[in-house]
Amino acid sequence: MAWILLLVAGLLEVGWAIGMKYTEGFTRLWPSVFTVAGIAASMMLLAQAAKTLPIGTAYGVWVGIGAGGAALLGMVVLGEPATVARVFFVALLLVAVVGLKATSGH
Repeated sequence: MAWILLLVAGLLEVGWAIGMKYTEGFTRLWPSVFTVAGIAASMMLLAQAAKTLPIGTAYGVWVGIGAGGAALLGMVVLGEPATVARVFFVALLLVAVVGLKATSGH
């Protein structure tokens, strides 16, 4: 169950990271409300997952999902550059996340 909570927390992190772009510096009400709610929910789920998972693993996986997902959505949705190097390094993040899970002992 902790891994499911952590996955959802990571996906929420992707959502709030992309949502920050739409808040325009927290000057737009509804994007700001949804972004802050996403931040709070993501951290609450991370905290719940960290009750049973090692914090280094939980935090690393959470950050990896968030950073990788935000980078991918930035390229696909926001028109950020999708260079071979960027895609390679996002793939390295994915390898790191899978490696952390595989070696966590849970």
